[in-house]
Amino acid sequence: MSDSRSRRSSSPKVPPAADRSATMQSALDALLSGTARDPVRHALGLEALDRQLRPLLPPGLAMHVKLANVVDGRLVFLADSPVWHARLRLATDQLLGAARSVGLEVHEVAIRTTSQPLGPQPPQAAPRPRVPGPAAQEAFRAALDTLADDTGPADRKPHG
Repeated sequence: MSDSRSRRSSSPKVPPAADRSATMQSALDALLSGTARDPVRHALGLEALDRQLRPLLPPGLAMHVKLANVVDGRLVFLADSPVWHARLRLATDQLLGAARSVGLEVHEVAIRTTSQPLGPQPPQAAPRPRVPGPAAQEAFRAALDTLADDTGPADRKPHG
């Protein structure tokens, strides 16, 4: 009687790859259905709308602003500095026209400034090591010579 029970594993069985794929798909479907659907779909829609509006912005501005929301006929944008906030404010009429051209019923633009970068940032190069100039090198050698003079003859090592 105990031999049949001892053969069973207490660890859960891992479904085959096809079953795992179906399970992940059903979890995704559950996420996108019901009450969870609205925020997810809203975020996806905002991202798509942002990609449509960016090319219609004045040159240089698209990298510094991002569509944050569309609510009650208002486009809400984020700008990554006060300078870009002001430039977007100057382009409000152009922006409203562009939004209407893609089918949005909007009449106002709100802009918020953030201190965070809005887009992917270029990788920063590692700081280059500073190479001392000739005067600094000479001062360093003089300091080493002073230290070498304080040590006994057995401790001296040639440097060069």
